[in-house]
Amino acid sequence: MSGESILSPPMVFNYSGCLIRFHGTYVSASNLMVREKDVCWEYAEKLDGNKVKCKFCQRVLNGGISRLKHHLSRFPSKGVNPCSKVRDDVTDRVRNIIASKEEVKETSSVKKQKVSEVKSPGSHSATKALIPLETGSPIGKMFPTSNPMSPSSINNQENAERSIALFFFENKLDFSVARSSSYQLMIDAVAKCGPGFTGPSAETLKTMWLERIKSEVGLQSKDVEKEWATTGCTIIADTWTDYKSKAIINFLVSSPSRIFFHKSVDASAYFRNTKWLADLFDSVIQEFGSENVVQIIMDSSFNYTGVGNHIVQNYGTIFVSPCASQCLNLILEEFTKVDWISRCILQAQTISKLIYNNASLLDLMKKYNGGQELIRTGATKSVSTFLSLQSMLKLRTRLKHMFHSPEYASNTSYSNKSQSLSCIAIAEDNDFWGTMEECVAISEPFLKVLREVSEGKPTVGSIYELMTRAKESIRTYYIMDENKCKTFLDIVDKKWRDQLHSPLHAAAAFLNPSIQYNPEIKFLSSIKEDFYNVLEKLLPVPDMRRDITNQIYTFTKAHGMFGCSLAKEARNTVAPWLWWEQYGDSAPGLQRVAIRILSQVCSTFSFQRQWSTFRQIHSEKKNKIDRETLNDLVYINYNLKLNRQMNAKSLEVDLLQSDDIDMTSEWVEENETASPTQWLDRFGPALDGNDLNTRQFGSSIFGANDPIFGL
Repeated sequence: MSGESILSPPMVFNYSGCLIRFHGTYVSASNLMVREKDVCWEYAEKLDGNKVKCKFCQRVLNGGISRLKHHLSRFPSKGVNPCSKVRDDVTDRVRNIIASKEEVKETSSVKKQKVSEVKSPGSHSATKALIPLETGSPIGKMFPTSNPMSPSSINNQENAERSIALFFFENKLDFSVARSSSYQLMIDAVAKCGPGFTGPSAETLKTMWLERIKSEVGLQSKDVEKEWATTGCTIIADTWTDYKSKAIINFLVSSPSRIFFHKSVDASAYFRNTKWLADLFDSVIQEFGSENVVQIIMDSSFNYTGVGNHIVQNYGTIFVSPCASQCLNLILEEFTKVDWISRCILQAQTISKLIYNNASLLDLMKKYNGGQELIRTGATKSVSTFLSLQSMLKLRTRLKHMFHSPEYASNTSYSNKSQSLSCIAIAEDNDFWGTMEECVAISEPFLKVLREVSEGKPTVGSIYELMTRAKESIRTYYIMDENKCKTFLDIVDKKWRDQLHSPLHAAAAFLNPSIQYNPEIKFLSSIKEDFYNVLEKLLPVPDMRRDITNQIYTFTKAHGMFGCSLAKEARNTVAPWLWWEQYGDSAPGLQRVAIRILSQVCSTFSFQRQWSTFRQIHSEKKNKIDRETLNDLVYINYNLKLNRQMNAKSLEVDLLQSDDIDMTSEWVEENETASPTQWLDRFGPALDGNDLNTRQFGSSIFGANDPIFGL
């Protein structure tokens, strides 16, 4: 039985340091605690019966403190909904508590024995789990695991954590690896093997397991391909460039079930060659089947105009669409250039730079903020800016208390600085906070749209409505200030007109039942022409258009199955493409078109990019074998991360926000010429994964050309 047992051990000995058998697990006598003293009770309120109430999200849970732990750990297990408001430090603490409870499955022969066996501290079985590092290895000599003391005095949990920490440090692993879903799965699987388990060798990982996992990922892709005949798919061309004119195009394919990474192509030498790019896109289209491809989404990193024209001319039923997330990011970027917003950002950065450039002040800030970071790192610079303003606004009261605290005033390392006086003046300025509220109010509607289109789900039918509602929020907020309203709406309209508007978006909006049957929607008449143009393109043969006019009438008037009670109830609750699949039989020709259109995304998928990995794949310094291995690794890695982010939606994870603070951003860095390691010195002995941008840590300490994957 996992978790806390309801049984009591038959015998308990209070001998100091001895190991006691407790339901199949050896624990130290000093670690036996009364259940009521469980440290996790500080995060919950005990209710009648066996119920507890989470202090973070106020959810009531059945099953007591054990269920609460899994709720706070945010592990998708035990059938417990993860807490959406728990702090990261609490989650880490609870995960450590759960991990410390060893769950050893007893064999059938042991189960038949009485639960009264007590092993002596020096017994073989008690010491077998405490396997020290090899004393002959360099790391073992530098960090010896144990001393001549009795093994029973060593805490197994601490010993295991220490060994894992050494593995991370010796191999320069990003601390965020510990947040991955596969991390705890690996530890659980190894624990079940018991003492003596031998991990796979480097050669086994590179050959057998690489090929096996790649095949498993590929099989998932094959399963998704089966739906393309009905839903069609979108090819996403995600272009990455660096300051050295390196250019890489990553091709992904999206359909309602999920999104897959297909391959990565180095286009550095050809990004101005329209013929070469056109041939490249032709080959990718043929790999997926032109009859399956509904649209291709391109960003504006390259000048794709010639390529887009080539695709439109040669593939009559394929659309070329812009990236909605890129357009939204450009809108937010233009917002930051408005004078009074720019001044507010600079003032806010004055405060953040003071705090994040002093280790003791950073600790004091976290003390007053309950462990929360003051700033946020987002998917882009402009997103980071508005997320940071939003975070600072929420913490303004605590921030003011910190600046007026005795601890702040007594520390001369920062309280006497001229920058400190400026920060106090800014924090006391009501106009500053009023401006920040305004910044948050106008940016949040567009951040909301950005989250919607970046989740990887079909949103092509929603982008029109989402953008319309975002614009309405601006009009409502500035109902008494016509000039400001015009300033921001002009920015939005220009980017929409120049970069985001697509006939496919208009057709999808027309076919979306939540829009078509909503009497409050006013833009239907303006998109009707685009809808007919899309129909003409997707139904090029007269036979295919037979009776299509009557079918459109049946749909718009909600006749036939469109008007049944189930269809009406599902208009706003079911995905539009699925709604058409279930209730569109009254218009079969239009149904096929609607499903294909509404099944598409309208944005590239947002996730943590790993430029160094792709740069190494395309490096000429690697031989063919190494490059093939790296390609396989990236294929697996990219698809696992895509899958994790698709699942993150159920855990209420903000895809726009990174877990780590970028310590090299303009919210932290005091100047642009700081040395690569200068910022590390701010933390002194407090150097840990919570305070570092570990990606920067890897590149600055170990060098940009440090080999990855050991190849």
